[in-house]
Amino acid sequence: MYKIITDGSCDLPLELVKQLDIDVIPFYVSVDGISHQKEIIDLGVRDFYQFMIDNPKVFPKTSMPSIQDYLDVFEPIIKNEVDIICICITTKFSGSYNSAMNAKNILLDKYPDAKIEIIDATVNTVLQGMLVEEAVAKKNTGATFEETVKFVNLVKETGRIFFTINGMDYLVHGGRVGKLSGIAAGALGIKPLILLKEGEIFNNGLTRGRKKSKQKIVEQIISYFKDNELDINEYRFCIGFGYDKEEAIEFKEQFIKSLEQLSASFKDEIPIRQIGATIGVHTGPHPLGVGVLKKCNKK
Repeated sequence: MYKIITDGSCDLPLELVKQLDIDVIPFYVSVDGISHQKEIIDLGVRDFYQFMIDNPKVFPKTSMPSIQDYLDVFEPIIKNEVDIICICITTKFSGSYNSAMNAKNILLDKYPDAKIEIIDATVNTVLQGMLVEEAVAKKNTGATFEETVKFVNLVKETGRIFFTINGMDYLVHGGRVGKLSGIAAGALGIKPLILLKEGEIFNNGLTRGRKKSKQKIVEQIISYFKDNELDINEYRFCIGFGYDKEEAIEFKEQFIKSLEQLSASFKDEIPIRQIGATIGVHTGPHPLGVGVLKKCNKK
């Protein structure tokens, strides 16, 4: 037997966490630089975004789960002779993976026969949640511990997030600019287009105005599938948003209609999920985009 665990960057709704029978180890959020609250448990995601809307000159911060946070979840499971596969946010964004690895090493000294696999997801937010769902789907086919680990490490390479934000202020403040440094952060009306792949964010272009940036996201995804000759029926999608759910609903309709260019037979449900504070502190209150991931063949 084995159990799948992840950290709070996965941004999976609580009801889905229960349905999947997984454990989620939350990140901490600080809006004042002094006190830290566990995301969702102490500070709701909606409340977090409302704080940013109401306090545009304040930049909240997040901190990773501690080694003890992981030990508190891992040890009771290991005591029950259940093995663990833990999927953590990309190491390029957080040290959550390192906390989990340290907890693993402590427990293996105490329980040498236990199997604990810590996986760098190389993704985050709604895409990490999709990866966790696919890991559970693989497990539910009857896959062994080793088969599921191998599957997760293969399928994570297919993950992409195409998204836009309202501006660069939060990325600059959080030190996450990196390869986005070519973007003119202060240009009036400029909306950055960003691509997450292989654990890093990349400049994916610029548009002027929010409407054009959303349209460009869709065009980029269509081009990605056409250029790489990928079958969209082998992939799944998820819409991620920050503060404005109504915008996400409208964008989803636009996106689904555009997918007809690739396949008239694509009928999968595309969920809309709120991007949590772990990533929201870097994007600001208005991230919007699409996660793309190859799905488990359950046959």
